[in-house]
Amino acid sequence: MSSQDEQFQAAAPEPASSSADDGMTWWYRWLCRIAGVIGGVLLTLMCSPRRLNAFVLFLCEAPFCCQFIEFANAVSARADKLRAWQKAAFYCGMAVFPVMLSLTLTTLFGNAIAFATGVLYGLSALGKKGDAISYARIHQQQKQMDEEKLTGCLEGQAL
Repeated sequence: MSSQDEQFQAAAPEPASSSADDGMTWWYRWLCRIAGVIGGVLLTLMCSPRRLNAFVLFLCEAPFCCQFIEFANAVSARADKLRAWQKAAFYCGMAVFPVMLSLTLTTLFGNAIAFATGVLYGLSALGKKGDAISYARIHQQQKQMDEEKLTGCLEGQAL
């Protein structure tokens, strides 16, 4: 087997990855990835001294942009195994750090999309909104408990 075949097999996605059961829909996952790529492009264009963040975004979200770097697929696979809240904390922290070092307009705008990528992952970590039936059931149970407390207080005053 040639080294090119080994690299192709390493680059092929696993059919049953841990990110498939995180509750994200396919379009939301692509939205997060596209936001990461756009954030990497903006960081490359706007923040010339801080291109490390752009490199990390490209490495984690779009490893095909770093196809000549041998460890790109391994880093991307490890980033895909992270939970959504871990990615959110990583991307938001990665975007806030350069802004704290040097608060300029280009640094702020360059890191805004990277921060937005972290926010998107954070929102996916919160999960889906519940359906109306479950909210109505919870509301009815709370109402029932309030009525029981009220009748208990009135009975205690009457005695």
